[in-house]
Amino acid sequence: MYKILIADDHPLFREAICGVIANGFPGCETLETEDLDSALEIAKEEEDLDLILLDLNMPGMHGLNGLISLRNDSPTIPVVIVSAEQDKQIVLQAITYGAVGFITKSSPREQMTEALQQILNGNVYLPSDIIRSEKPSGSSIHRRHDESQIPPEMLSSLTRRQLLVLERMSEGESNKQIAYTLNIAETTVKAHVSAILRKLGVHNRIQAVLSAGNVDFNQYLKR
Repeated sequence: MYKILIADDHPLFREAICGVIANGFPGCETLETEDLDSALEIAKEEEDLDLILLDLNMPGMHGLNGLISLRNDSPTIPVVIVSAEQDKQIVLQAITYGAVGFITKSSPREQMTEALQQILNGNVYLPSDIIRSEKPSGSSIHRRHDESQIPPEMLSSLTRRQLLVLERMSEGESNKQIAYTLNIAETTVKAHVSAILRKLGVHNRIQAVLSAGNVDFNQYLKR
């Protein structure tokens, strides 16, 4: 049984997300607040919180500064950003600053439930449609993004099965989902993920997913 804090200044959205949680996680306890100061207080008082769903634009947040404050004050409580924001760089910055996931408010209920399940299972959730989107050409952000892409020779070093696993990772799937999709054991998926990180020279799953954001996997799987 989970205890989740919903920190959002829109009553209708809080009501909607409470409905998603009630349907997807029966028996789950939810707490609600509408500004950062009270969210910080509740996080201190309720040390057994399993998750905080944090709106980026509610009073006191000042963008991602509110996330940083919450992570500094209550570092053991996982925080997920739930926002209407769909800028790729904001999503990536949120993860960099310690969020364990980013859920867009326009997500269908089923997708929100799946995202929450992944996060409560200990995985990081990223909106694959945003992560795979391109930035307008000519910007410095776009150039940095291109530079962070996986070199073709590194992708070519992956086996076909590793490519399939990386493709599912880039779609935001957990190890359990990948195992089901590819009809292999979850321990085998974990071994593939370790090999992928080593071959791509990255330190964690998030870096691998971000690097693979715009890879055309069909091109490499046709080999």
